[in-house]
Amino acid sequence: MDFTQFHVFFEKEPKYRLKQAMEGLFRELASNWQEAGYLPAALRQKLDKEFPIGIIAETFVSKDENTIKALITLEDGFKIETVLMRHENGRNTVCISSQVGCAMNCAFCATGKLGFKRNLTIWEIIEQVLFFARYLKQSGEKISGVVFMGMGEPFLNYKNVMESIRILNDEDGFNIGARHISVSTSGIIDGIEKLSREEIQINLAISLHAPDNGLRSKLMPINKTHPLEKILNAVDNYIRETHRRVMFEYVMIKDVNDSEECAKKLAGLMKRRLYLVNLISYNPTGIFEASSTQKIKEFKEILEKEGVAVTQRYRFGQDIEGACGQLAAKN
Repeated sequence: MDFTQFHVFFEKEPKYRLKQAMEGLFRELASNWQEAGYLPAALRQKLDKEFPIGIIAETFVSKDENTIKALITLEDGFKIETVLMRHENGRNTVCISSQVGCAMNCAFCATGKLGFKRNLTIWEIIEQVLFFARYLKQSGEKISGVVFMGMGEPFLNYKNVMESIRILNDEDGFNIGARHISVSTSGIIDGIEKLSREEIQINLAISLHAPDNGLRSKLMPINKTHPLEKILNAVDNYIRETHRRVMFEYVMIKDVNDSEECAKKLAGLMKRRLYLVNLISYNPTGIFEASSTQKIKEFKEILEKEGVAVTQRYRFGQDIEGACGQLAAKN
């Protein structure tokens, strides 16, 4: 489905028809246009032919049922992953992909092994959220938030990512609050600068994962052209423009970036206004091992003692290979 052409198509129809179609798609969560009975039969037939809304996907559910991973097959046969994370407080967060594969080639990430194939279209981004909105409808639940932390680098597909965010946020779309939408970047400075000028107030997250350029360059090749000092400068400018807090993601990898020395170095970088460090227990991809629970606890305590704002994220979906790119790499 070409979402841009979808809007062009409705220019020939009465104005209210587009609103009806959007309601059927995003409110009633129709899985095909025949379910939108208030649209004329001839229009429904044409929509099913030109703008199909069926989604081909295989799902994997974790033992605790808190994580559901979907492997979606796109029209050209490529596969992408999206994950639903169900929190104890009743929130439902969808982690979505922005590209098929990824060019960043981070050492700890399964997606990097796939290489970069192509950018996702607006619809291919949206359908990941739509899939889980339909899934949750069965139990009377709704999606609470969306994070662009799946396959790919969102800021290398900036236009389509931002257009999809506007649909997620739009009253006629999913109507998800901007502050419940987050975009994670490996440090694309141009994207950070562009986001600082956007009117929509979504959350920015930076994939950090190391406290110095030497280690970060080994883990994340992009650091060779986008070093820490340039990224932090861009983030500081972003904060000055938006007055919004920025999250720094730090995956805890055993004997790689979890030492006391790393914690102290990280504290030196992160003691800044509106910085928040999010420690993440590594979801093994066969290359590295996750830091122990005790090690993460000690690491966090060092940061807190140094006055750094820090949280810890629970690891979702290890038993269903929940780490980004693991299933797509097998298929």
